[in-house]
Amino acid sequence: MTYVQEDILPYDSATPKGQQVERMFDAIAHSYDKLNHWLSLGIDRRWRQKSIDALRSLPHRTILDLATGTGDFALLAQRRLLPESIMACDLSENMMQIGREKVKKAGLEEVIFFKREDGMKLSFSNETFDAVTIAYGVRNYQDLDQGLREIHRVLRPGGHAVILELTAPHRQPMRSLFWLYSHAIMPTIGRLISKDRSAYRYLPATMEAFPQGEVMVNILSKAGFSNVKFKRFTFGLSTMYLAAK
Repeated sequence: MTYVQEDILPYDSATPKGQQVERMFDAIAHSYDKLNHWLSLGIDRRWRQKSIDALRSLPHRTILDLATGTGDFALLAQRRLLPESIMACDLSENMMQIGREKVKKAGLEEVIFFKREDGMKLSFSNETFDAVTIAYGVRNYQDLDQGLREIHRVLRPGGHAVILELTAPHRQPMRSLFWLYSHAIMPTIGRLISKDRSAYRYLPATMEAFPQGEVMVNILSKAGFSNVKFKRFTFGLSTMYLAAK
């Protein structure tokens, strides 16, 4: 099935979405961390913590962190869960290079490893990881169903996926406030700081189009997951999904 956000592209070209997403994040890597926390007023840190903590009582000895970007979610998982190893993967080498520097500074090079991977066709064997985490990444997938099937494939039986995604509030007045913020303020600030005119128009557009709540639960179930749950944060600005294999 094709979902609306899959047809939203960072740049107006015939290049496949995955390549455009890689190009976009390579271009904004230098300013991504600053903008990410600033544009969310720092609230995203709390969303990340709550999502990682959902794995505390579940198997998490080996973790795959997809769409790792600059490694913040992987580093948080290491601090709060103390797994044996985390494989942090992304399409963007520029983003991961910043992540490698963070990991080196933290002295965690023997625990957190980086590798360029396409979420549509992961190179890992079946049933490799206890847990898969992905923050703010699945809405950029070229094929959401395929990406979720890949996550399910590399999970061990009894393993869990934690997906944290930005979402658009449906209730007023937050819906109107979000529209103003995402369509006027976010693109302006993003363009001024990152120098990329397209990225911060693309990102809110995918937030609005991405399947939410019960719809996403059904999509995860169709990909093979069971016992799928979700929790909305901060009036629906972000949503966490927890799904079992």
